[in-house]
Amino acid sequence: MRLVVFIAVVVVLAGCHGISKILKNKDPEYKLRMAEKYYVSKKYNYAYQLFEDVVPYYKTSKEFEDIYYKMAYCTYYQKDYVSSENYFKTYLELFPNNPRAEEMDYMRAFCYYKQSPKWELDQTNTLKTIGIMQSFINTHPGSTRIKEASEIIDNCHDKLETKDYKAAQLYYDIGQFRAAAVSFAEVLNNYPESMRGDEYKLMTIKSYYRYAELSVEEKKVERFEKVVEECNDFTDRFPESKLSKDVEHFLNLSQTNIKNLSNEQTKTST
Repeated sequence: MRLVVFIAVVVVLAGCHGISKILKNKDPEYKLRMAEKYYVSKKYNYAYQLFEDVVPYYKTSKEFEDIYYKMAYCTYYQKDYVSSENYFKTYLELFPNNPRAEEMDYMRAFCYYKQSPKWELDQTNTLKTIGIMQSFINTHPGSTRIKEASEIIDNCHDKLETKDYKAAQLYYDIGQFRAAAVSFAEVLNNYPESMRGDEYKLMTIKSYYRYAELSVEEKKVERFEKVVEECNDFTDRFPESKLSKDVEHFLNLSQTNIKNLSNEQTKTST
């Protein structure tokens, strides 16, 4: 084991010594050749250092475009997605009519996708991914990358939907039933094509029902009537849903509560 570690350290040190020696060389053509070799062998850290070093010598030459292209990918392959996004963006500004421009436009959006975190975390980059991927689709309608871009947009929507659903469920779990009802309704409105639409609607009904149950007496009739309204809306929107029996259960409970409460109010008033 110690021998393996020793060999690894020697290899790393040798590589560092090698790149330092190349960087000290005053011949930009030699450095560029070595950068290309490192790039082909996937030693992107070394390749990037050399590309960056020779950029000033080639900025007005035909080689500059290819150097910049490979610098962008060096940062991408090292998973520095913030830097690579900036390189892809700048490439588009420098070479808007280059045949690689479409690829660079896609990769810029893809860098935001790579930075999109788990649903529990801030989804700023997820939202940016959707916007920039949609812009890519609009700008390059004939691209072979349209299918993949569309799938990425769908994945991002799924992540945002999960985050919103979990937030609504948390309100329900901690007994904030009115907030839960509003949140589940918002999830349904924001994702009307969701396969879970009838589940969100049922949770809206359940939340309003629990809210009505826990309300003060003078507010209960009004709030059970809201449950009835939501149940009727469910039937209109999801007539074939497997959850219809659950909805019917809450509809019957609510109607019974309204009837009993109305009878009590009548007795009290007389």
